[in-house]
Amino acid sequence: MTAFWGEVIGTMILIVFGAGVCAGVNLKGTFAENSGWIVITMGWGMGVAMGAYAVGEISGAHLNPALTVGLAIAGDFSWGLVPMYILAQMIGAFIGAALIYLHYLPHWEKTKDPGTKLGVFSTGPAIPNLFANLLSEVLGTFILVLGIMAIGANQFTEGLNPLIVGFLILAIGLSLGGTTGYAINPARDLGPRIAHAVLPIFGKGPSNWSYAWIPVAGPIAGGALGAVFYNFAFKGIINSAFWVVTALVILLLGGAYAYSKRTDSSVRQPV
Repeated sequence: MTAFWGEVIGTMILIVFGAGVCAGVNLKGTFAENSGWIVITMGWGMGVAMGAYAVGEISGAHLNPALTVGLAIAGDFSWGLVPMYILAQMIGAFIGAALIYLHYLPHWEKTKDPGTKLGVFSTGPAIPNLFANLLSEVLGTFILVLGIMAIGANQFTEGLNPLIVGFLILAIGLSLGGTTGYAINPARDLGPRIAHAVLPIFGKGPSNWSYAWIPVAGPIAGGALGAVFYNFAFKGIINSAFWVVTALVILLLGGAYAYSKRTDSSVRQPV
């Protein structure tokens, strides 16, 4: 198997477990209905671990464009392979979402709320706020990539690394995921969101494309920042990538903050 197909299959496995647990907890008429946030975070954590176990020896099991870009910026992955990896991750995420649509086929009609159906496939904010939502995705992915690089530097019993990464995903979900649903992975959100848009899901609503850029831009920025911060803090490397990434993240968050303040101000002005 090639690295391309490794990323396709690994990301597919991740989404089958992740979107699958979201469907089981939120769709009507399942045995897992209303079983809660801890169940969802466990499903995503174990989904990452299982995807990594499946293809780690084939592609390195990135399964996430934010990690792929972060590793490339850190100098640990070839930029020439980045487009291929991201394409594979997007394809795998779409396929995984399509499989979950089929798996829960009779439950879409029983579930009346379109937002609940969208939530099986993609993330959304608990409280819409451009700056806060973007910051949540930046911080969550910063911790993810920083944590993965730190885990990789440690010596574990052979074969335990994917499980430890799964626990990292679980911890991020429990501690940071309650604000935006912790996409922390552009493919995890965008691939299934596209699937939601094109699949014949009974009674579905819009795919909330106005929000869709946040779980793409936020994780890419946070992953890049996590990678250069790891090199700085753990290896003492301060290069041009560190300053460029840091400046771009500050500009991104600063622009989001300014826009949020301007929007809030215009909403509060009396008519």
